[in-house]
Amino acid sequence: MSGPPGRAAPRLLLLLLLLLLLELPGLLPARPRYEPTWGSLDARPLPAWFDEAKFGIFIHWGVFSVPSFGSEWFWWYWQKEKREPYVKFMEANYPPGFSYEDFGPLFTAEFFDPNQWVDILKASGAKYVVLTSKHHEGFTLWGSKYSWNWNAVDVGPKRDLVAELAASVRNRTDLHFGLYHSLFEWFNPLFLEDATNVFKTRKFPTSKSLPELYEIVTRYQPEIIWSDGDGNAPDTYWNSTGFLAWLYNDSPVRDTVVTNDRWGVGSICTHGGFYTCSDRFNPGHLLPHKWENCMTIDKSSWGYRRNAQLDDYLTTEDLVKQLVETVSCGGNLLMNIGPTHDGRIAVVFEERLRQMGAWLKVNGEAIYGTKPWRAQNDTVTPEVWYTFSPKEAKVNAIFLSWPVSGTLELGEPQAKLGETQVKLMGYKELLKWVALGEEGMVITLPQLTPKQLPCLWGWTLQLTNIN
Repeated sequence: MSGPPGRAAPRLLLLLLLLLLLELPGLLPARPRYEPTWGSLDARPLPAWFDEAKFGIFIHWGVFSVPSFGSEWFWWYWQKEKREPYVKFMEANYPPGFSYEDFGPLFTAEFFDPNQWVDILKASGAKYVVLTSKHHEGFTLWGSKYSWNWNAVDVGPKRDLVAELAASVRNRTDLHFGLYHSLFEWFNPLFLEDATNVFKTRKFPTSKSLPELYEIVTRYQPEIIWSDGDGNAPDTYWNSTGFLAWLYNDSPVRDTVVTNDRWGVGSICTHGGFYTCSDRFNPGHLLPHKWENCMTIDKSSWGYRRNAQLDDYLTTEDLVKQLVETVSCGGNLLMNIGPTHDGRIAVVFEERLRQMGAWLKVNGEAIYGTKPWRAQNDTVTPEVWYTFSPKEAKVNAIFLSWPVSGTLELGEPQAKLGETQVKLMGYKELLKWVALGEEGMVITLPQLTPKQLPCLWGWTLQLTNIN
């Protein structure tokens, strides 16, 4: 006996839907699985957001921010290398027997307001931020269960600094949140024991470094893992390929995470996600692989230094130049600041970041989402760098010196009569120009008072319809 005709249709629909769901996995392209080998891992495409972002802020913060003298390598220079300025500094300012561990409770962070930090980061125009979750001193800025009594929840601030900053970044901005993590620790007994055994034993990575990496990824889901400090050990000692295979295949950030190239001796500039090659890497020419220039506003230190002089800080003009050179050659710029032990971003850093943001408000179209052009810098006029905006098919010529003559000669772009348009970013009217055939073009810049200039350092000409 057949049922009522009204019921048959929904049943049929349900059956078809069930069949479709069973077929769906076959219809969708399978997610690639990466093997724990460099050959497989290096073939993973870099998530597109990273190349589009172009500009990030690095934050070096830790127990080294307490002495805030000389360098974030304070402990090593004082205890291991016994460098005279560091030894004298300790003798003059701290009682005999004072150890580096005694700085831990003095890392207080009482002025740390993550929302205030994040508002400054947002104002800088940066699209991502990377915080030192743990530097070579081994102190973790989160309450790691693998760093007993040497972490920010147990000692010092008694706060999970990573969690607070991550939450604020995600609640107040669209910045991508990343974490720096040092593989090795200078004075960890387990690491020193492994090093004595020429890394034939692996006590330290299995009980400390790797568990921490899995912990920060699952707990905070960073979209950048910025690894550092291989301690002269090979990637096989760190099991870097095993960790990265998990990160790319099964971690909660597998689709969006990017990584760098510091995963063991021999991996830098060769394996991993984007290449850093060295600190302050700025080759000045196009590279075939995505790269990042990580550099510091304080020329001599990544951590905050109380003994820094004004001349030690790069000017905003210097920083704009770094950004423009880096992006035109296909790189990202990761610009570092060092907060104080009590949780402040010093006003000199804040000013630099806000000025970068003001520059990017005017010139951002020539930076974000751009690709390298066929020429990186001009052949006729020095200090002119090019980027290409693919969506608008515009060539951006960023010139770092305003010519006294009021005209700018460009040797690379070839103008088309009646078609080419030249615009100065931040200025309304189109500019006049003269074509020089294959020799380029000469552009007449507007006569502007200092107050009328679109920005104070580095100006962008947008060129449309050029050969």
